[in-house]
Amino acid sequence: MVESLGLPFGTYVVITDLVTPDAGLLAGTAVVWVLIALRKLITGASSVLLMISALILTVQTAIAISTGYLWMFELQFPLANLAMCVVFARTAPTQKPLVTQLAAEVVALKENDHPGLHRFFQGATWFWAGLFLLLTLALAFMMVTEPFKLFMLLSTMVTIGLTAAGAAVCAVWFFAALRRLGLRLHFTAA
Repeated sequence: MVESLGLPFGTYVVITDLVTPDAGLLAGTAVVWVLIALRKLITGASSVLLMISALILTVQTAIAISTGYLWMFELQFPLANLAMCVVFARTAPTQKPLVTQLAAEVVALKENDHPGLHRFFQGATWFWAGLFLLLTLALAFMMVTEPFKLFMLLSTMVTIGLTAAGAAVCAVWFFAALRRLGLRLHFTAA
């Protein structure tokens, strides 16, 4: 969240106040690409979510600057969440739901072939698809009802709040599923 939303927004605000809104958009977009490059250099990989965010941010920045309409930039937020909704929903019924891949990437959780655990990951992937749809609708509403800076602030707060709530729900759900299935986590040294 900090990488894909917080740092670009903070950079946008600072550069917009010091230079221009277009410079702020370009600087915010550049920050995301610099973060991707740093992650690649340091860890050898980059987050799927950060890459999706960077691509959408780049397209929206180019459209906003080329058309001169700042609302085109705001459109990125509901569109990005709608894209995430579709990506999560598309992978949910498969053998590799996106939450399984993210659990491996974010917390180094190794895959397990247990069918009950697979059902949890499918359900959690559907849950996140629904959460991203809810976020899409909320951001679309705020986009048409709030001024730009307030929209940016509210969209950041709502996104972080819903993401934190979703992560908490999934963590509780995951541990309940482990308990119900009689499985235990084992931590190993790297």
